[in-house]
Amino acid sequence: MKKVVTFGEIMLRLAPNGYYRFFQDDQLQATFGGGEANVAVSLANYGLDVAFVTKLPTHAIGQSAVNSLRKYGVDTSKIVRGGDRVGIYFLENGASQRGSVCIYDRAHSAIAESQPSEFDWDSIFEGVEWFHFTGITPALGENMVETCRQACIAAKKRGVKISCDLNYRGKLWTRAEAQAAMTDLCQYIDVCIANEEDAKDVFGIEAENTDIYGGKLNKEGYKSVAKQLADKFGFEKVAITLRTSISANDNDWAAMLYDGENYCFSKEYHLHIVDRVGGGDSFGGGLIYSLLSGKNSQDAIEFAVAASALKHSIEGDYNMVTVSEVEKLAGGDGSGRVQR
Repeated sequence: MKKVVTFGEIMLRLAPNGYYRFFQDDQLQATFGGGEANVAVSLANYGLDVAFVTKLPTHAIGQSAVNSLRKYGVDTSKIVRGGDRVGIYFLENGASQRGSVCIYDRAHSAIAESQPSEFDWDSIFEGVEWFHFTGITPALGENMVETCRQACIAAKKRGVKISCDLNYRGKLWTRAEAQAAMTDLCQYIDVCIANEEDAKDVFGIEAENTDIYGGKLNKEGYKSVAKQLADKFGFEKVAITLRTSISANDNDWAAMLYDGENYCFSKEYHLHIVDRVGGGDSFGGGLIYSLLSGKNSQDAIEFAVAASALKHSIEGDYNMVTVSEVEKLAGGDGSGRVQR
């Protein structure tokens, strides 16, 4: 069985019911999620042997985060225990022309205050074939930049493939900080995942004739973006997700994969969204599974986009779908008819 490691922060998610605004009623739904944790759950649901690495407190909230991963078969044995708090994010689901809102309360979380010496990467990468992290993790602090660097160096020594979703978060660090850290880390990365904003925000690379807020995406322009990224850093593959936001509820969703020779565009899905959070992570999980399974570039991007399309129909951060469900959609059955 293919073995994968993902590394990052898992947070407590607090959200009002349905489309209520914050404290419009007196209840908040409590779940867990975070970029690399979401990828780990996807891969576990696809049948891969996947471990999630982080640092969490030993108290009941920290243990509940661990249990949320164990529920789906994620290996939590490499999680470092200690620290005082689990990061929190508050989510208000948008509707129509009112966008969703995320408010973070993650300062001084256990993982943010962890030290590089706490992670034994040689042991963690024993028998591992793939390592995944996102640009969110080094954004948590200079100590996390160094931890990610040490992880990448250890992975490279063992011949482990490395993927990274750039995932720029302006609330966590500046563009200059992101560019400096990610320029260094990208030298180790084999598969880069970005969206229509990340390449511009982090590296100043953007597609021509594109207006992401006005709903105008020039797909041809992303060929240039992918090639510039690959040429700059030597990536084996570059995946770019293409989202046209019509409203908070309705998006068009597709992606492109550049493998050094071919530019493969997926079919486009018209999504009516239940929960958008985790959509990019589910794409990453689908892409990693596809590439580890030996799918060609076109089939890999079709699987990844179909997996993400399904995630938009599921509440919570985690994508709770199976390989057969994804392959059914990727194969053209998007009718949503009742299965009997």
